[in-house]
Amino acid sequence: MAKQPMLKFVKIDRDMPEKRNAETRREDFDEIYAEFAAAKAAEQSSRCSQCGVPYCQTHCPLHNNIPDWLRLTATGRLEEAYATSQATNTFPEICGRICPQDRLCEGNCVIEQSGHGTVTIGAVEKYITDTAWEKGWVKPNAPRQERSESVGIIGAGPGGLAAADMLRKAGVQVTVYDRYDRAGGLMTYGIPGFKLEKDVVMRRNQLLADGGVKFVMNCNIGEDVSFEDIRAKHDAIIIATGVYKSRDLAMPGSGATGIVKAIDFLTASNRVANFGDRVPEYEDGTYNAEGKNVVVIGGGDTAMDCVRTSIRQGAKSVKCLYRRDRANMPGSQREVQNAEEEGVVFEWLSAPKGFTDADGKVAGVMVQKMRLGQPDASGRQAPEVIEGADYVEDADLVIKALGFEPEDLPTLWDQPNLPVTRWGTIKAEFRTGATNLDGVYAVGDIVRGASLVVWAIKDGRDCAEAILDRFNVKAAIAAE
Repeated sequence: MAKQPMLKFVKIDRDMPEKRNAETRREDFDEIYAEFAAAKAAEQSSRCSQCGVPYCQTHCPLHNNIPDWLRLTATGRLEEAYATSQATNTFPEICGRICPQDRLCEGNCVIEQSGHGTVTIGAVEKYITDTAWEKGWVKPNAPRQERSESVGIIGAGPGGLAAADMLRKAGVQVTVYDRYDRAGGLMTYGIPGFKLEKDVVMRRNQLLADGGVKFVMNCNIGEDVSFEDIRAKHDAIIIATGVYKSRDLAMPGSGATGIVKAIDFLTASNRVANFGDRVPEYEDGTYNAEGKNVVVIGGGDTAMDCVRTSIRQGAKSVKCLYRRDRANMPGSQREVQNAEEEGVVFEWLSAPKGFTDADGKVAGVMVQKMRLGQPDASGRQAPEVIEGADYVEDADLVIKALGFEPEDLPTLWDQPNLPVTRWGTIKAEFRTGATNLDGVYAVGDIVRGASLVVWAIKDGRDCAEAILDRFNVKAAIAAE
C-alpha cells in the first residue's frame, strides 16, 4: 500500500523559513526570510489536509489551486507544481512574498481553525517559483499565432502587467505606457526590498519584454502624449494607473519642512537602496531618516514599510502613531511583529492634531490620546478623543502614510466623459473592467481604490479574458 504523502499536520508542526535576526536585517534592505530547502518545503506541504472544500482556495482572490500544488510539492513534482501555480497567477513568487496570507489563504486554512497551525502556503508558493526560475522552467510567452489586434495599457503595475501577460499569450500586440523609468508600479518603487527584492520584479519585466510586450517608459499621459492619440493607436485600452495621490493632513503646522508623503519617501529609498540611483532629495536629507527622530502616521502596510525603511536608513528613533488599537490595525500583524523586533515603537490609540516647528522645520507632533467608542458605519469601533491627554512627540521627520486616492484622470487626460465614482475611481464593470467608453477598460486600484497586489492581478487577468472574447466575437462576425 502506497504511503500517504499528505495529512501530516497531526505529526508535523507548522514551520516558517528561517528569519534573519533583527540586528542583522536592520543593516540592509535584503529580504528577511531565507528560502525553504527542498526537504522542508515538501515537509510543510505534506501538512495540507486536502480538504473537500479548500477554504484557502476560495479565500484567495485568484482562487489558486493551492491544495493541488501543495500535494505536487510534497511528492517532489515541482515542475508540475509550478505549472499549476502559474496557471492562475501571473506573479506567484511575488504574491508568495507580499500577500497578507494571514488574512487570506492561511488565515482560512482548515487545520488552522482546528488548532494545528496553518500550512505555510505563502512560503511554499515562493519556493516553487523561485525553484522554477533556477531550473529554467520559466519561459517567455511564445504565442502559437500572432494576432493583428492591439491593446494599449496605461500603467505598468501588477494589474496592467497581468493583463499584458494574458494578452500576449494569445498573440495580441501589447504596448504598456508608464510614467516611471522602470515597470512594476508599486512593486518596484512602493514596496521595500526587505519584503520584495527588486531583481524578482525586474526579471518578470524582462520576461514580458522577451515575450513581445512593448514598454514605453517615462511617458506621462496628458503631457507627453494624449489619451486620444493612444486610443487611436489601439483596438482597446486598459487603464491600470493605480492610485498615487496621497491623503493629506490639514492641521496646524502641516506646512513645515520635514513632513513628507509616504510614497515620495519610499520611492526615493527604493531608488537609492535597490537600484543605486542618485536622488537629490535623499542626499539633502529630505527623504533620509539617518540620525533623526521619525514619526510615521498611519496603520496600514504602507506605514509598516515606512517605519521599517526608516530603521534601515539609520534613524535615531522610529515611532508609529495609530488612532486605534493593535487589534484594529489594518496592516499585517506579521509586519507589525517584524517592525517591533527591529526597534519600532507603536503608539496605539494616538492621533495627530498638529505639528510644532523650529524656524519652519518640524520639531514635533502634537498628539491626542484616543479611546474606542461605538462602532462607525463600517462596523469598527470609532476612535474618540480623551480630553486633556494631549502631548508632543519629538520629531525631525514626519511621514504621512494615510493611504492613497485616485488622481483626477478626466481632467488630467482631458476626458470629461471618462466615468468616475464620487470617490474619483473609474466606473467599470465588476468582472470585465469595461467602462462606458467603447473599447476602454479599467482594472486594479483605479477601480477598487487602494487594495492588494493580488486583487490587481485578478482584475488584469479577468479584463484580458474579456478583451479576448470581444476580439473573438468581432473576428467571427468578420469571417461570416
